[in-house]
Amino acid sequence: QKLRDLRMHKVSMVFQQFGLLPWRTVAENVGFGLELAGVPEEERKKTVAEQLELVNLAKWADRKVQELSGGMQQRVGLARAFATGAPILLMDEPFSALDPLIRTRLQDELLEFQRRLKKTILFVSHDLDEAFRIGNRIAIMEGGRIVQCGTPQDIVRNPINQYVADFVQNMNPINMLTAADVMRTTGASPTETVSATAMPTARLTEVLDAMTKQPGVVGVVDNGVVVGVISAQDVVTGLTRHRKV
Repeated sequence: QKLRDLRMHKVSMVFQQFGLLPWRTVAENVGFGLELAGVPEEERKKTVAEQLELVNLAKWADRKVQELSGGMQQRVGLARAFATGAPILLMDEPFSALDPLIRTRLQDELLEFQRRLKKTILFVSHDLDEAFRIGNRIAIMEGGRIVQCGTPQDIVRNPINQYVADFVQNMNPINMLTAADVMRTTGASPTETVSATAMPTARLTEVLDAMTKQPGVVGVVDNGVVVGVISAQDVVTGLTRHRKV
């Protein structure tokens, strides 16, 4: 009974193939979990309306789900999961069946929902770029075991074994690395000129923008103190480090 209560009240799921009931309307699908939980009809309708507004599907409430595109159907699945109020959301490859443009858009929407709702989301994916784009922490599995768990930056900078190194070597880390990830702490050499500064948390893309405006190295400044410098070679080294173990 405890496990059933946990599944009913603490965990919601979003599936790869949507898992919607085609004979029900969009609103009825969103409220299905609440219906199973015995939530009164008026309260259920109010919650459903709120969730449909959240995922921008309010005007589709009375339509059958087969009238919606694949991306819209997956947003119905998200609304259904959010409607239960469960603090944990389990998503099993929810965007893998969608085309790349819709997948990217839904990833952006999921990140926005997360900022607003503060859910704990366990997201299963075979797409490493997708995982690194949306995850705060990544667990990489091999043979049913977790072989490395950490932030995207941790995994890119320090793959624990050759399997993980092979896994990440073909991805582009430029969007996740920061100035602190590629800087050297030895300071500028006598032949180098510091032409710009950046905070340790600055994205690597920002550092590259600064480098293209003026020749020289970028000084990394934290609380008014120079803690490192970045040259073009440091950027190249940082971008290719994940290819080695």
